[in-house]
Amino acid sequence: MLQSIYSQEIDDIFSQARDQALRNSRKSVQVGDQVKEIPTPFPSPTDWRDTWIYFIMIDRFNNPSSPPQKAWNALGEEGLVFQGGTFEGIRQQLDYLEKLGVGAIWLTPPLKNCQYKRSYHGYGIQDFLQIDPRFASDKENPEAELQRLIDEAHARGIYVIFDIVLNHAGNVFTYLINDEKKESFSFVYEPNNPYDIMWHDHEGKPEWKNADVNEVPDLHTHAAVWPKELRQLEFFRRRGTKDDTEQGGDFSDLRELVTGIPEVRNILIRIHEYLIAKFDIDGFRIDTLRFIEPDFARVFGNAMHEFALSLGKKNFFTFGEIWANEDNTEEKISRFVGRNASEPGDLLGIDAALDFPLFFQLPGVFKGLKEPKALADVYVRRRESLRGIISSNGEVSRFFVTFFDNHDLKSRFYYSNPEEPQKFDDQVTLAIACLFTLQGIPCIYYGTEQGLNGAVDNIPFGDLVVRQALWGKPGGGFNIDHPFYKAIAEITQYRKTYPTLRYGRQYFRPISGDRINYGVSPFKSGVVAFSRILNEQEVVIVANTHTESQQSIYVIVDYNLNSQNPTYKVLYSNKTEFTQPEKVAEQRGVNITEPNGHKSYGPIRAMKVTLQPMEVQILVK
Repeated sequence: MLQSIYSQEIDDIFSQARDQALRNSRKSVQVGDQVKEIPTPFPSPTDWRDTWIYFIMIDRFNNPSSPPQKAWNALGEEGLVFQGGTFEGIRQQLDYLEKLGVGAIWLTPPLKNCQYKRSYHGYGIQDFLQIDPRFASDKENPEAELQRLIDEAHARGIYVIFDIVLNHAGNVFTYLINDEKKESFSFVYEPNNPYDIMWHDHEGKPEWKNADVNEVPDLHTHAAVWPKELRQLEFFRRRGTKDDTEQGGDFSDLRELVTGIPEVRNILIRIHEYLIAKFDIDGFRIDTLRFIEPDFARVFGNAMHEFALSLGKKNFFTFGEIWANEDNTEEKISRFVGRNASEPGDLLGIDAALDFPLFFQLPGVFKGLKEPKALADVYVRRRESLRGIISSNGEVSRFFVTFFDNHDLKSRFYYSNPEEPQKFDDQVTLAIACLFTLQGIPCIYYGTEQGLNGAVDNIPFGDLVVRQALWGKPGGGFNIDHPFYKAIAEITQYRKTYPTLRYGRQYFRPISGDRINYGVSPFKSGVVAFSRILNEQEVVIVANTHTESQQSIYVIVDYNLNSQNPTYKVLYSNKTEFTQPEKVAEQRGVNITEPNGHKSYGPIRAMKVTLQPMEVQILVK
């Protein structure tokens, strides 16, 4: 096995990847009953906005050989076990994902976690150079199984993104405080007084106090942490857990690395260059990015770009998890992502961030629990924060991965009332249509397309309710006739057909019920209305978030682009029967309040749109 990140084996893998790029190598891949040739290394997409991302928890997606180990929706202690999802299980559903329209799959960390811990999620890494055999059907050769998945995904035109962790390793040691062993605890902040530790042996037992375990003969592969270069006491914070982990501290029993140390940075950079060279992946999602130094985020992002470029991967994608609260996440993101030209230095940094500022508003607005203005305000604030940084309103879509569901929540977006199971189905298709037409690179959490749902209050490990085993779902987990699956597939095709929905500028549109007073709806259960504009094409999206009432409103459109007073038509509606909009007409003598609060009085051009409860329409000329 690989033990050192500076070994000859690592150098050989780097050389092989570069040689393949120079020789324009190709690889034969079996896809069903066909053999396809793919270039290796596999080239990056020209623009990541041309695709969308499907987020998979490896352990919870599929195992074709075995049912889930516990109930498919197990909670509490039972839900903390490995359910049994595998790389092969994902590979066998690539046809399902391809037909859905998936452009990239984002996998939870596949690297080897502490084998004595139930870290089914993958974020407790013990060996950064090995693949966890618990995610493989072939326990003796997990690397080959993972590679087969990646190769077939590439042969189908699907990119592969690894979830990675820079901030911490797994539960690789126990604290020793006054001769008492402690796994996790809250601490008083003492930056210059780290605690004693005992490295874990292969069974997770505390064994070596403050020892240089590199001197231990025949150290077991499950013991301490790998590669061996990381086994330095000073490379770990060793302060226990602190509520504000931005000040330095473990994540429960996940041990924080000191990423301010140059050699720690060098080791982490080389580890992840190895993953690119070895597995030919296309991007990284960086977990807990806000807990590392912003300058290291930029150094790391730049290093990944440069290494990938040396292999011919011209647009390797990096995006991070950066969030705090509704008030300061937007500004915090700007400190990490390379778009912030005001930061010192000339490094590119990471490409994008998960769009938490948008997520804080999306579910509430789409469910009618918040006013549409809350959504528009996100973009007003964003436009101000990016002023002088980006060249066009449309460019902002490069820098955010948008979502309304993920694995860290206490409930999924979809709510299914046991007494009326399908009552709120249209809320989901409304949310999907808006997600795919708002600025950004859309991301769908696994199982959304099959109606996974659930919300449980006041239980331990509350996020388990959103980590169900998809293949154990009653009635089957991979139904291509499910209405949510069909909606995503259909909307994906429209997004491909209309570049405006991928690259266009975005404007939230004032609406009116009386044709006199126009503004973005300040009321709950209102109508969301926005346009995407690219060159001379305008696409209008309108969504009625009210769950009971039809709404007829007038929507402002671009005055110059609609000078012929055209009639828009419904490109997509989540209703089987719908009302076409009326012809665009000019109006004067109106009162308009723009999303940023500015007042104007026309003239305008507007069209009347009629929407059923929870209906969304995508409108084109």
